[in-house]
Formats: sequence, structure tokens, C-alpha cells
Amino acid sequence: MNRKILITGGAGFIGSHVIRRFVGKYPGYQVVNADKLTYAGNLENLADIDSSPNYVFEKCDIVDKQAVAGLFAKYGFDGVIHLAAESHVDRSITAPDEFVLTNVVGTLNLLNAAREAWKDGYEGKLFYHVSTDEVYGSLGADGFFTEDTAYDPRSPYSASKAGSDHMVMAWHHTFGLPVVISNCSNNYGPNQFPEKLIPLVINNIKHSAPLPVYGKGENIRDWLYVEDHAAAIDTLFHHGKSGETYNVGGNNEWKNIDLIRLLCRIMDRKLNRTEGTSEKLISFVKDRPGHDMRYAIDSSKLQKELGWSPIPDFAVGLEKTVDWYLSNAAWLERVISGEYGQYYDMMYGNR
Repeated sequence: MNRKILITGGAGFIGSHVIRRFVGKYPGYQVVNADKLTYAGNLENLADIDSSPNYVFEKCDIVDKQAVAGLFAKYGFDGVIHLAAESHVDRSITAPDEFVLTNVVGTLNLLNAAREAWKDGYEGKLFYHVSTDEVYGSLGADGFFTEDTAYDPRSPYSASKAGSDHMVMAWHHTFGLPVVISNCSNNYGPNQFPEKLIPLVINNIKHSAPLPVYGKGENIRDWLYVEDHAAAIDTLFHHGKSGETYNVGGNNEWKNIDLIRLLCRIMDRKLNRTEGTSEKLISFVKDRPGHDMRYAIDSSKLQKELGWSPIPDFAVGLEKTVDWYLSNAAWLERVISGEYGQYYDMMYGNR
């Protein structure tokens, strides 16, 4: 079946993996990548499929209502996979307005454009909104986030994503818009911007730079390999039930400090350094405000109903990730701009 799909934020980390999967797997689909190309959006992430006949890039800021409506008018989309978002908690603390504009107003513009474009009927249409487990707040030592967990966002980032989730579901209940929402755990893998924990640690170890760890490093996250997430998005776009929310997790909980020490051991081996060398770079810094203690996803609904499952061995995904960053040093150097360096110094340099 030929389809015309809008994927927002496709030049970013997760989006580029989704774009690559859809362009390669579904040659009959026209895949349009709409991305503002902020600091985290990089068309180099898609250089290998840039000339594919079923792929188009459109530079677009989803906060621009007219630009969004223009894309729908130009291409006649029957499906939307909405990934575009400001996503870094630390940045949301220093610039919350940007998160509300992109994550809330941008989502509103997309919902309204889809509703207007599909006003003659919703048959064969879908608005798929990709969100985060951070909307659920923080867990104690036990338990898991399920699709029925009450929302309890603790940061400007998670609050803005919670707001967008609620709007998507409101447009479903009020206007009948066919929607699916997924809430995922922490992603890792190739092409991730180095403000995120795993690429930040890899890059800093390579350059023998300090490894900043918030508090005592006791915070726990559930890690999901990005290609597994892209496969889940593929599954949910084609088989998810309208009006439903699905959690996507890696069944893979790690304390931050334990993950960093594991990366230190892997990097020492890869760089032929004496074991223990990189651990000496660990530097504990003042904890950030509202730092959630633990996230853990129960993705059994997605696994049981639609047959998706994550990579069974975290070590495999982590080794692949480290190897990619070590083999793509030029990519990493190009994305670390002067603006990022200033931001890094502001967040971690004086703690």
C-alpha cells in the first residue's frame, strides 16, 4: 500500500533511525522528514538514504503554524509520526519556554493541521505521538510504569511532554482523531547528541576529560537500544490500536554510576588502557533540581499484544554503540559546536 508519511524530528537521534527504517523497508511509502535542524538535528545522520527516491527533507519549525499547514497541503499525508521535541531535562531547566513552545504548541499545530487535512474522513489515517516515560514522575525501589500509571511530571521537559500527550488524547476523544501514543524509556545507540549520558561519557573518556555524575550516581534508568525503539514505532504505526497508549522499555535497569563504570571498563579495553584508568575521571557534581530517582517501564502490553521485544543483551547494544562512536570521531567533532561547549561548561564546569 502506498502511503505518504510525515515524520517530524527525523534528523535527530531517534528520528533518523525511524526514517532509515521506513525508507528502506517500505519503498512504496513517501517519507517526508520535517526538521527544524536545531543543535541536535543533523542531516549527516541520514546521508546514506538522502538520495532515496521515496525520501524528502523539508526544513520546518513545527511552532510555525502556517508552515505545518503548508506541508499537509503540499503532500497530503495520511500518517504522522511525531518525534520532534526538545528533550534534554537539563536544558529545560535553563530554557523552559523553548520546551513549551516546541513540545506543546508544536504538537497543537500538528494536531490541528491533521484534523483539517483529514476532515473528509479518518479512514486509513493515523497521528502517532512519541513520548517519554518521564511523564510518569519517579518510582521508588519497586514497581514499574504501566500505561495506567498516573502522570506526575517533575521537570519542565516532562511537564511539556505530559501536556502534549494530554492534547493528543483530547483530540482523539473530542474530535475523533485516530491517535496512538507511546512512552519510551531512555534510548541509547549511534548518532545520539553528546549531551546525553552514554555518548557524553564515551567522548569524555576518549579525551581523558572529567565524567560528571549527578549526586552519588544512584539514579536508575531503563535503557532501550534505539533500533529496538525504531522497530517498536514501526510495529505501533502499523498495528497499534487507535486511542491506546503503549509503553516501550528495554527491561534493562542500571544505576547511573554502575553504567558509567561499565563504560569505563569497555573504553579502557577498546583504547588499550590499563583497567581502572577511566574510572579515575569520575567527578561527582551537585545534583540537578527535581532529579527523578528511578524509571522502569513495563512494556508487556506491547510485547503480548503486538509481539515486539527489545534486544535481550545490553552488553551487545552497548558494545555496538561504543564501536560506532569510536569509528565516527569526525561526526562527533562536527556536532560539538562552540555553543555546545559553552552549554557544557555552564551545566557541569562549576559544580
